[in-house]
Amino acid sequence: MPYTTDLVHELNTLIRFNLETGLQGIKVHKDADGKVISAVQRLHAKGLVTQADGGYLTSLGREAAEYAQTMLGILTAGVAASVATP
Repeated sequence: MPYTTDLVHELNTLIRFNLETGLQGIKVHKDADGKVISAVQRLHAKGLVTQADGGYLTSLGREAAEYAQTMLGILTAGVAASVATP
């Protein structure tokens, strides 16, 4: 199954969490982009964040965020390396 637009928005939300500390969450305000609001609500429904408007990562959410951030790092490192190679 390929990534849907909704999943990409969820992944983009997960990469915004600071994994250095469990004491920092995110807050999505009512005037945020509707796609971002919906993504956070879906992550909450899936049990990945503590609040429908953001909050903190749950243990499952932290695992998902770690994978999302690692995958992004791998994919962007490959792009940087191929661009630097003549």
